[in-house]
Amino acid sequence: MATETPTRALFMLFGGTGDLALRKLYPAIFNLYKKGSLSKHFALVGLSRKELTDDEFRAKIIDSIASETDDKAQAEEFASHFYWKSHDVNNLGHYAELRTIADELDKKYELEGNRVFYVSMAPQFFGIVAKNLKDQHVLSENGGFNRLVIEKPFGRDYESAKKLNDELTSAFNENQIYRIDHYLGKETTQAIPVIRFGNPIIESVWNQNFIKNVQVTLAESLGVEDRAGYYDTAGNLRDMIQNHALQIVSYLAMDEPNTFVDTEIRKEKVKALESMEIYDAEGVKQNFVRGQYGAGDGSPAYRDEPGVPKDSNNDTYAAGKIVFNNPRWGKTPFYVRSGKKLAAKQGRIDIEFKKPLVDIFAKGTKQPQELQSNVLSLLIDPKVGIVLNINTKNSEQGFHTETVDLDYVQSPERAAEVPLPYERLFHDILNGDGTYFASWPEVAAAWKFVDPIQHLWDATQPDFPNYKPGSMGPKAADDLLARDGNSWYYPNVR
Repeated sequence: MATETPTRALFMLFGGTGDLALRKLYPAIFNLYKKGSLSKHFALVGLSRKELTDDEFRAKIIDSIASETDDKAQAEEFASHFYWKSHDVNNLGHYAELRTIADELDKKYELEGNRVFYVSMAPQFFGIVAKNLKDQHVLSENGGFNRLVIEKPFGRDYESAKKLNDELTSAFNENQIYRIDHYLGKETTQAIPVIRFGNPIIESVWNQNFIKNVQVTLAESLGVEDRAGYYDTAGNLRDMIQNHALQIVSYLAMDEPNTFVDTEIRKEKVKALESMEIYDAEGVKQNFVRGQYGAGDGSPAYRDEPGVPKDSNNDTYAAGKIVFNNPRWGKTPFYVRSGKKLAAKQGRIDIEFKKPLVDIFAKGTKQPQELQSNVLSLLIDPKVGIVLNINTKNSEQGFHTETVDLDYVQSPERAAEVPLPYERLFHDILNGDGTYFASWPEVAAAWKFVDPIQHLWDATQPDFPNYKPGSMGPKAADDLLARDGNSWYYPNVR
């Protein structure tokens, strides 16, 4: 049974038969439909250069949502709201036709002028689409909302990102633009503010006085697969660190907002990101590590993957240290790492707390110090959960300490009920909630931090390959932490 009033909206999806749309977006919209966030008052127009009939498009939709339902009638009723339009984003006449279709569907489904424009295309088309939507009057002008959704990558550096943003904001206001990042739709990421600000026992020690270091790991076990065309022009620093990792870090590092609304949350995230220390060339050498996987375990080296140049110096691994120059964090290091062909698919956050200044147990028993650091782990993927590692007494004769885990790991039954990331994010778009979307000032701050790193890497020759498949990356990533007296909490495999 629906627990909210269904939203009325027309979706226009550019890239309507793309892999992302078929695998992720249509199932997400269908789940909103099943749960009552959408009902009879919605429609979707799929757009690309392909020539399809409405019936052919609807057949693709039914195939796309097949794993989400065995109710044929429900699937067909859902698909009946979908329409196809062959569209060339550079053809102004096509936008005039799109305006006519939008007005007709608005009237047919009583949509009240609410329109969501989702651009699932290459970034060079973002600005063209936004400009033409406005100039050709496809935007709703009868009091409904207009919202533009774009996928990453948002630029290749600060300058290209700013140019792209200028193009978008010439047609849409900032509060109408939703830069989608599926990591921000994940259960654990969305739980970070609650874990922090909803628990005084945690937030009271969430600072440089108690925390030794913070680690964010976004590891993938797969290689580049069929993404070489894009990935070799991007690399891990751009593909994962600049957006996913830094967005997660911003929720970990931000100060408490005055209230939990998107404008206040974004304000605090921007303050945190803008306080990151920007490294010069020597700082980059000291604080960031890149890698590229070689051959091993029967799999080819990155340079031998289909579509990858034999002399590619692209990074398939990146790790680094972030320092926030602000009163909360001082010089407390935040470490981030991400890579392909690593030991396991693992998304997690590990917060290591400082040990007691004096180990009274070692002092009293005349034994070597045994107390370990408390570690709070937030599990993102594939498991979802919270684990707190604490010290206690072991059960053996004599007096010795050991560590135990206090943990909550989401059960398979509950995991099956949890909305998938794109479903959550579509729900927020329909509600006009920008909490889990990156604002332009956040994107700008992230690029300003990443640019000096990428520029140095582009100008210097690396010694690649430098890590084996099935490991946790190059040894230099371990050395990076060791210089600070730290080590990766999530196990390394060499």
